[in-house]
Amino acid sequence: MALVILKRGRDKSIKRKHPWIFSGAIETVKDVKQNGEIVEIISSDGKLLALGSYCPHSQISVRILSFNPQEKVDRNFFRKRIEEAYLLRQTIINHKQTNAYRIINAEGDYLPGLVVDKYDNYLVCQFLSAGAEFWKKEIIEILKDIFNPKGIFERSDVEVRKKEGLEPVKGVLWGNEPPDLIEITENNMKFLVDIKQGHKTGFYLDQRDNRESINEFTKDKEVLNCFSYSGGFSVYALDAGAAKVINIDASSEALNLASKNISLNNFPIERFENIQGDVFEILRKFRDTNKTFDVIILDPPKFAESASQIIKASRGYKDINLLAMKLLNPGGVLFTFSCSGHITPELFSKIISDAAVDANRDVHIMKLLYQSTDHIISANFPEGLYLKGVICKIR
Repeated sequence: MALVILKRGRDKSIKRKHPWIFSGAIETVKDVKQNGEIVEIISSDGKLLALGSYCPHSQISVRILSFNPQEKVDRNFFRKRIEEAYLLRQTIINHKQTNAYRIINAEGDYLPGLVVDKYDNYLVCQFLSAGAEFWKKEIIEILKDIFNPKGIFERSDVEVRKKEGLEPVKGVLWGNEPPDLIEITENNMKFLVDIKQGHKTGFYLDQRDNRESINEFTKDKEVLNCFSYSGGFSVYALDAGAAKVINIDASSEALNLASKNISLNNFPIERFENIQGDVFEILRKFRDTNKTFDVIILDPPKFAESASQIIKASRGYKDINLLAMKLLNPGGVLFTFSCSGHITPELFSKIISDAAVDANRDVHIMKLLYQSTDHIISANFPEGLYLKGVICKIR
């Protein structure tokens, strides 16, 4: 088997069972022939430590699959890991109310670089690392066998694959091509999902629990949903009795889908409005015209793609939260999120605090929010916590 030999003193992360080995920790690589193949990880004094997939193109050179170096990484290994991940979801998901959820959450389920989401009878996969790509054929066969889906669709059309020496790809992996829109059920709400062209794998499954949290705050309220995409939060707000919801998104296609989802759940057209445009600009126009709201939801896209963008991203988060705070009525509620993994929960809370000071508003943090429970986080991989949110009361 191919070998990766570490520099002296660079095995501490393995002892903590962190699944990444960076290129700077490696002394020597021997006998690697293919991108993503299995390697034995050896300490500087010759001790066999773990097994992982090696990628010569990425700064994350090795993604560890097993900390038991005697374990055999083969088809049965992957089947066992996938079955364990699925069994865990059986304890998390209420299948009577929800038929769309994450089955495999990469490092969180000890399968680095592999994401699998279930949308009713279709599976959507992302092979984000060289190791996941190396075992793609076996993984697809296992998914077919366990889930018997109508089809398996790939959404590996992401730039991160280029860091692994892979090209972005998208398309049918097995079975039927999915329809343009798939109807799913989430907490008894209905949604149409575009798994072929939509954001991420089609829907923000990681916000499921947080969407449900909005219910207690929106009855008879006027709600502004910023970066609304396909209207997930809006549907929940209307179901909870919101008087009116305004969706803002830059994409006309997303707003059209939001309208369909609101109609799918039988809410009348007069209870919502769509505005296409830049959220920052529209919020400033609302501020300048003294328009106010009872509840505002801020769920922007990732502002920080790398550590070098943290300062710029922090300014963006502060700016948009400051604007929202100024637009809320006394006693209003702000749901605000960051999906940038490089923005820590502590930093995000500080950004909210700074925005409150500059907005001259008294702000109470009522609840901290995170990604839905099916987006499992390993205790040894804190980087798996990427979505953080805050429910704020504005005085």
